[in-house]
Amino acid sequence: MSAGVPEETLADDAPHLLLVDDDRRIRDLMSRYLGQRGYRVTTAENAAEAGRMLESLAFDLMVLDVMMPGQNGFDFARSLRRSSALPILMLTARSETGDRVRGLEAGADDYLSKPFEPKELALRIASILRRVAAAPPASAAAAIVGFGEFAFDIERGELRRGAEPVRLTDRETAMLQILARARGEAVAREALAGDGTNERAIDVQINRLRRKIESDPANPTHLRTARGAGYCLVAEQL
Repeated sequence: MSAGVPEETLADDAPHLLLVDDDRRIRDLMSRYLGQRGYRVTTAENAAEAGRMLESLAFDLMVLDVMMPGQNGFDFARSLRRSSALPILMLTARSETGDRVRGLEAGADDYLSKPFEPKELALRIASILRRVAAAPPASAAAAIVGFGEFAFDIERGELRRGAEPVRLTDRETAMLQILARARGEAVAREALAGDGTNERAIDVQINRLRRKIESDPANPTHLRTARGAGYCLVAEQL
């Protein structure tokens, strides 16, 4: 259901958000606030309910709380990443770096610590959706690079291992596109960063990407570290 704005007043193409939080007060507040800003908002109070909704409805982004009864947000995000690249904005009541890193490792595209301003949440959501919208249409001319068993279509943001597709998150796709366009050259961490992403978060996301494309992530052959410069993708045009 959408909240905050009557269904008939929302545009047909309004982004559809899934808000998962066991705190009813937060669900109601955020639903109203985001609904007033033109989003369709569906809510769930736990991971199990969210999973059922994902089976029957299409969403553009999920706002996911970490601390919930039953399956926590970290584990739910990790399980979702096995079958979906749905963008995830993770909410955590903990501000420690370790928890933020754990969220990124689980597959979150961004994170926000509680308590937060509703406006900041809306800005983070808008930023992620802009990155998704900026992805070229599937009809765009292909520019494909290869590395090992993998082939990456830069324009479409599609990675394949042989004939099998490899699922990437929104942030992983954006980073791999930047690296692929600069193949063979070092890319600075700053160039790989999304809005507000720090260097430690970039390292975490690079390690997560390596686990998908390297046979030995600890000794990468494709996505290498350029000491003092950033990262480099060793690839060739196909």
